Amino acid sequence: MPDFAPVNAYAIPMDRFVRKWNPTPDELACLTDESIDAFLALLAAAADADVVFVPDDPEAEDAAAADPGERGLAWTVAHNVVHATASGEEYAAVAAELARGVDFHGRPRYETPWRAVTTVARCRERLEESRRIRLASLRMWPDAPDLDKGYAPWKRSGWVNAQGIFAWGLAHDQSHHAQVSKVLGQARAARP
Repeated sequence: MPDFAPVNAYAIPMDRFVRKWNPTPDELACLTDESIDAFLALLAAAADADVVFVPDDPEAEDAAAADPGERGLAWTVAHNVVHATASGEEYAAVAAELARGVDFHGRPRYETPWRAVTTVARCRERLEESRRIRLASLRMWPDAPDLDKGYAPWKRSGWVNAQGIFAWGLAHDQSHHAQVSKVLGQARAARP
């Protein structure tokens, strides 16, 4: 997996990152498998109590929280999993349309309610479902994808094409791998 730290820190624009790299749909599929497998490896020794454990996170801030009362809520492992998978699927869906020459026309986002995910098994199911959705989206890319079509998904991201927005899903996953690892460490330390 490429090191997306400079992109996640906005030190390098994603468009420049992918233009230098120029990933193919097959390469993006392999990296998707690698990313989902990394989440599953983190969950390998987890107990159900670990995925709902509320960590100590004084820096917790979610400006996009649907409920303003949850903006400072520390994220559980389950919350990280449903959020990361929803983002990866959203970006994969947009990437498939851009690759086919379709202008961006809105966010196709659905996020599983995180409070409904209370077991390791359910986290694994959500991850495998996300793998299937993301890999299927890459099969929608034409043989000669339109890499001139793009958009700026948020202010700091800058403009991205199909490769760039799909890669944002992988970069976003990578940041959540670290967060899940940290939360699981706290959960294990808090076990009786």
